[in-house]
Amino acid sequence: MKNPLNYGPLLLIAFALTSGPSQAEEQVDLIYSTAAGEELKLDLGVPDGPGPFPVCILVHGGGFGAGDKRGMIKPLAAPLQQAGYAWISINYRLAPAHKYPASVEDLETAIRWVKTHAAAYRFDPTRIVLIGSSAGGYLVNKVGTQNRKDTRVAAVVNFYGAADQVARFDETGGNPSQSFVNYFGVSEDTPATRKFLAEASPVTYVRPGLPPFLLLHGDADKRVPYEQSVVFQARLREAGVPVELITIKDGKHGMAAWSRNGSDFTERMIRWMNQTLAR
Repeated sequence: MKNPLNYGPLLLIAFALTSGPSQAEEQVDLIYSTAAGEELKLDLGVPDGPGPFPVCILVHGGGFGAGDKRGMIKPLAAPLQQAGYAWISINYRLAPAHKYPASVEDLETAIRWVKTHAAAYRFDPTRIVLIGSSAGGYLVNKVGTQNRKDTRVAAVVNFYGAADQVARFDETGGNPSQSFVNYFGVSEDTPATRKFLAEASPVTYVRPGLPPFLLLHGDADKRVPYEQSVVFQARLREAGVPVELITIKDGKHGMAAWSRNGSDFTERMIRWMNQTLAR
């Protein structure tokens, strides 16, 4: 007589279909690529539940030559996860050892990694949001405006990142900061320099059909002028791209100070993402 508890392969299949991972999880230092002999790592967090969840790619600042993926996690990871978003925070190659466009290419690689590993981590590959601050804001602006087929995303959130590198160069009176020189590799005002910086500028790529953009910028920012976001917003609007600019009154460079001053920018960002991804 057969054992009545021996249901064989059908039971195994049913178990596999109903017992997939659904608990909240966090992982650190996963290698998403190797470039120029350097291991590129990310941290990630996934909410509780079966998903698939919209996923935010967090890109830290640091003048292209410093910073780390843990910096972006501190102010944003917990609110995002509580709101039902998965997140990954990436490291990328830094200047001066790695100049433009190395970090742009690394962000593109991270997007491809998210899409390739979506099922394993309960990500929704159709609802990817790029979130970057300062130098990271520039990187998400650049990749978002390029809008290539394999790295296309659903939305872009830029915290005080530059959009026009020619204007940034002009602001210095032809004497750019060392971090600018280290990353872009240019210092002299020549036609070749201006052509190169225009190619590196997100505003150059603005056209209809781009993903929606949310820009957050303090109007007292002395490091990346507030005007960068004002002009970028105008250019996006002219092209018919959905865009919103959240101005932090008397806000300086850095969201940590915004939080200390009681700004509700995180809640406003999440509200904007909820509305944008629901369209």
